[in-house]
Amino acid sequence: MEADLRKLRERLAEISDLGRMLFLAGWDQRVNMPMLGGPARAEALATLGRIAHEKFVDGEIGTLLERLSSYEASVEYDSDEASLIRVTRRDWEKARRVPTELRTEMLLAGAQGHQVWVDARANNDFAAFLPTLERNLDLKKRYAECFEWDDSPYTPLLDDFEPLMQTTEVAEVFDTIRPVLAELVRAAPQVDASFLDVSYAPELQRAFAERVLATVGFENGSWRLDPTVHPFCTSFSRRDVRLTTRYQPTGLSSFWSTMHEAGHGLYAHGIGRSLERTPLANAPSLGLNESQSRTWENLVARSRPFWSCWYEPLQEAFPEQLGSTDFDAFMAAINRAEPGLIRVEADETTYSLHIILRFDLERRLIEETLAPKDVPEAWNAGMRELLGVHVPDDARGVLQDVHWSSGGIGYFPTYALGNVISLQIWSVVQEAIPDIDAQLESGELEGLSGWLGENLYSLGRKFTPKETIERLTGSPVIDPQPYLAYLRDKLSALSAGA
Repeated sequence: MEADLRKLRERLAEISDLGRMLFLAGWDQRVNMPMLGGPARAEALATLGRIAHEKFVDGEIGTLLERLSSYEASVEYDSDEASLIRVTRRDWEKARRVPTELRTEMLLAGAQGHQVWVDARANNDFAAFLPTLERNLDLKKRYAECFEWDDSPYTPLLDDFEPLMQTTEVAEVFDTIRPVLAELVRAAPQVDASFLDVSYAPELQRAFAERVLATVGFENGSWRLDPTVHPFCTSFSRRDVRLTTRYQPTGLSSFWSTMHEAGHGLYAHGIGRSLERTPLANAPSLGLNESQSRTWENLVARSRPFWSCWYEPLQEAFPEQLGSTDFDAFMAAINRAEPGLIRVEADETTYSLHIILRFDLERRLIEETLAPKDVPEAWNAGMRELLGVHVPDDARGVLQDVHWSSGGIGYFPTYALGNVISLQIWSVVQEAIPDIDAQLESGELEGLSGWLGENLYSLGRKFTPKETIERLTGSPVIDPQPYLAYLRDKLSALSAGA
């Protein structure tokens, strides 16, 4: 059994290394690659992806998993060994359903679509992007046909990001939060944030963000921050974390985008060492991963305790813009609820409404109740209905996000699920670290990242999403009530101070 387990680990490590190179090439495509390098890079990504897929679905891995079944049953369920066999088996059985030709075509289309999206967004040209969207949708529908599903063909796509969750479960959560969020937005007080709508030098924004990032719990030399068109985070090991952000000429939204990506990065940085180069070296789901990006972006970096420490350094970095703005005015501005066009710049209250719109559109596209050519019209109507916002152009509407260019259909719901889960976990954090506010006020962030690392990040994918949530909170249910209560309390306090 030990020889079989060792051989399985060796095969998985090799496949993991190929995956790392895929991620590296993808990171470089979005950060450093010259514009004309796209076609060749797309071919290289597709080739690497095909090789990795072929190696993983190889019959030898299936034979090893079969021979290890009795060993799996003989060791503790939560051991690294049992978890590795269990998770690899599910991944292997799922991957075997997808023909290599389809997997390769999906990778190629996703890689080619990125530059098409960049150009279409820059030129406000949805017609130029439409063939890419249609191609990716067709591929994803063919992909969904490889699996059995009960409620919607969208479920197999969701499963890539939120394993073992049904489309109807997501809809139930969203149906609960949608009317409450809409009412909170309607009732939110008007807040003066004009001091944020001025020029903030990008190089000073970056310097301030890096100063904060140096305190959150990353090991020195294990991370870097780069500019890109659309913020993202990727990692090639727990000691090689790549954060990216987008700097705007006005406002400070890039700081919260950077903290969002730092949350993803801390999750990757905290994965247990024993899990590296295995399928366990990741979060159980994107919802759990997003719960941490939203924790660091909002529960930490929009909190009064955090800014009690960091507002004075921010004023020192931007004396002309913030020198005469008092602390309470700043806190009100960064916590206001105000409908806007751009998802990545949305406040806590409106953010999930942006996601609900995208979920509705994706589901209709996959279920073929919405034609791709009609997406801009449906998008604009949804923005009016959910947020009361008029969309002036497609660049700030349907073309604003990168996800559909790469075929990332099914990803969007995880952002709002992450919002909900973040408050469930935060309730546990507050009990486990009673002086968490005092720590944040003193600039001590490693106490929080250390606790999360020990109790969540280090577990990787050893357990299912629901098992992981239950280990932390005592219940496997994704419960939106703590999230809604948090927003009600925050906006009530804002109204009282208005």
